[in-house]
Amino acid sequence: MNRTFTALFVSFTMIAAASADRVSPLLNDMPRLHWQEKAPGVWSAVIGEEEAFTYMDFAGASPKVEALEKMPAVVFPFVKEDTRGAIAANRAVARIPLAPEEKLYGLGLQFQGMNRRGKVYHLRMDHYSSGNERLHAPVPFYVSSAGYGVLFNSPRYIAIYAGVGNRHDSPEFPAPRDRNTDGHWDAQPASDAVEASVVSGGMEVLVFAGPTPLDAIRRYNLYCGGGCLPPKWGLGFWHRMRTHADAAEVLKEVDDFNKRGFPLDVIGLEPGWHSKAYPCTYEWNPMLFPQPADFLNAMTAEGIGVNLWENPYVSPDAGIYDAIKPYCGSHTVWLGIVPDFTLPEAREIYKTQHAGTHVALGVSGYKVDEVDGYDFWLWPDHAVFPSGTSAEVMRQTYGLQMQKMQMEIFRAQNRRTYGQVRASNAGASNYPFAIYTDHYDHRGFVSALINCGFSGVLYTPEIRSAGSPEEWVRRMQTVCFSPLVQLNGWADNTKPWTFEEVENEVREVIKLRQRLLPYMYTAFGRYHFEGTPPIRAMVLEPGYEAAEIVEAGRLDGTDNPYAMAVRKDVADQYMFGDCLLVAPLFTRQKSRDVILPRGRWYDFYTGNYAGGGEVVNVTAPLNQIPLFVKDGGIIPMIPDVDRIAGMGNDTPLEIRHYGETPSTAMLYDDDGVSFDFEAGRYCWQEMTVTRNSQGGLDGRLSEPIGNFVPAYGEATWKFMTK
Repeated sequence: MNRTFTALFVSFTMIAAASADRVSPLLNDMPRLHWQEKAPGVWSAVIGEEEAFTYMDFAGASPKVEALEKMPAVVFPFVKEDTRGAIAANRAVARIPLAPEEKLYGLGLQFQGMNRRGKVYHLRMDHYSSGNERLHAPVPFYVSSAGYGVLFNSPRYIAIYAGVGNRHDSPEFPAPRDRNTDGHWDAQPASDAVEASVVSGGMEVLVFAGPTPLDAIRRYNLYCGGGCLPPKWGLGFWHRMRTHADAAEVLKEVDDFNKRGFPLDVIGLEPGWHSKAYPCTYEWNPMLFPQPADFLNAMTAEGIGVNLWENPYVSPDAGIYDAIKPYCGSHTVWLGIVPDFTLPEAREIYKTQHAGTHVALGVSGYKVDEVDGYDFWLWPDHAVFPSGTSAEVMRQTYGLQMQKMQMEIFRAQNRRTYGQVRASNAGASNYPFAIYTDHYDHRGFVSALINCGFSGVLYTPEIRSAGSPEEWVRRMQTVCFSPLVQLNGWADNTKPWTFEEVENEVREVIKLRQRLLPYMYTAFGRYHFEGTPPIRAMVLEPGYEAAEIVEAGRLDGTDNPYAMAVRKDVADQYMFGDCLLVAPLFTRQKSRDVILPRGRWYDFYTGNYAGGGEVVNVTAPLNQIPLFVKDGGIIPMIPDVDRIAGMGNDTPLEIRHYGETPSTAMLYDDDGVSFDFEAGRYCWQEMTVTRNSQGGLDGRLSEPIGNFVPAYGEATWKFMTK
């Protein structure tokens, strides 16, 4: 044993009867973890002293125990005796077993690939948009292909060795090979564990059983209070104005949308609406919005929500500055003081001001910026906060705290909100916010959408600009199949019709998004009540068999001196809801390969058979994004609407069925604006397709099941496959 290794583990300590645990000749300087079931299928173990606050404490959500009880009965997903934990020097260390064939997914908002195995992650909240460690949502939760999930529930910077590193006393220590003579020598021998550590006196580890990977994700989301259920209008089209737009310009923009026949549901105001920003006053700019109440009344009359940009750093000129200053940290951001929102006094000052001067006037939500990083903008790690919360913990959870606080403002008025946030973390599943970033690689957009589904967060690949009309359309199509569809013209003053030669194509896909409202809203209903993410990776879809592509490493004395293999995931297609497969096209791409899971799949637009259990090459005209529906898929749609908020109570339904298989799907509805659904005011309806005596198919929509009369009127069935 080398000296470094010896020094690292000689200081391992563990309270309680450590000697009784040390019965194995292997790993016997890391005592076994002791697990307690905290909810159905969810187990907890604490290493050392439990943290004063965990991610779950900051999020504040209560587990949906009743929904967890309805999930399949499960046992602990691996051998408990193989899980270990200890305090090593100043670090809490956990070791979770890992089988050779397992793949690992998750770890937050990732822009590159899916399988996290074989890499090291030092997860830390930050602004960076391309790395795999400094992230807008560094969620320390991973899901295994073996059908379980693990959360390291410590709100600190965390190091995760995802199948990297081999203890000499490991039960599965691989046989050493000689590089000089053995052609199978590997620079990175397989490891039989995930190891994680934080600089702390303790850490909680939570394990979520499956039995499938999707079930493990569902348990995690339900443990966090269930997925968010946005208001219906939040699923419509959003448009952000240029930074210094005034009230008259905003109202003219709305008129332009009306004249051009573009749907519009939310207008976003950027920093100029403040009397001062960077740092912020949270007060209306009297030059741009002299009568904010009149402006908001006019927007409400149009059926359009107003979303306000802000960051949480308080300007000396803000009306709340003197009141909130005693509850702020030692350092500033852009010379604005940083409230310690772990203190109830600071939260109350913020919430009272926002509720009175924004929300009460009709503001529909917020875009919370700059709560992620960079190091040279945010407070340093040695900053001091009056609550005693460390700067590290504050940084990891500040975006989470902002989401919780804003949710409370709207909940007090029984109004749902939907917004954007620049930072999130574990426990945020229940909060109606989508993360946005400055990352602008189109393929990275899709990878981020896919990876967020593993981690209980939402992501919007908002569109800002494009280098060509084709790119504009292809980006818009991807955005329209995301949790929040937004054009952000804050800097370039772009409009949906900026490239006039493709105005019709852009309008067409936005209208398709609006028409899919019942399908999308049902997907979010399942997210809330069952924990099923509305957008998810293909590896979570039954029958999908896309393998990770592993290319043998090519020896290069400069770039690859250890001949490391190159691993690539297929991360450019995903499931949108239960039965719709989305395969975006990218600029200058006339066709693409799509991996269809086993079974029969059909073209969304025509209903024609597309294939199943195979790779198909597809082409699509500029006005179409490739979409496929599984056999028996049922998709409810509505007619074209300009405003979701203006939908009537008898909106007709077109219910599409694809393929040849009789099937049943559920349709969810509630009032779409309030929290009354939490008190039981919602309903489900069964959409059932059966085969009739002539061999054809018939469709039936059941009476509502629940305490709510749905907003939908007459249903017309359309059988797409002839």
